[in-house]
Amino acid sequence: MEKSQKEVEETFNNDPKNWKFGGLFYYSKIDKRFIVDKSNPNYGTTLNFAHPKSYLMLLIAFLFFGFVLYMITKNQ
Repeated sequence: MEKSQKEVEETFNNDPKNWKFGGLFYYSKIDKRFIVDKSNPNYGTTLNFAHPKSYLMLLIAFLFFGFVLYMITKNQ
């Protein structure tokens, strides 16, 4: 019997081998999702750092916040 998508996602999320640095980062090459639920869903979502787009997303976020800080401190 084939598992549903939700069951497959829960299997990936519940596997402690996919969580690095004490559950802080999610890293699974088999899991193709870009954004995944944290091991405790009350904490929100995180990126799958095995997915190439996660590093692009981090770069964009750092550039955005760097630009905001630059604009704030530019005129001071």
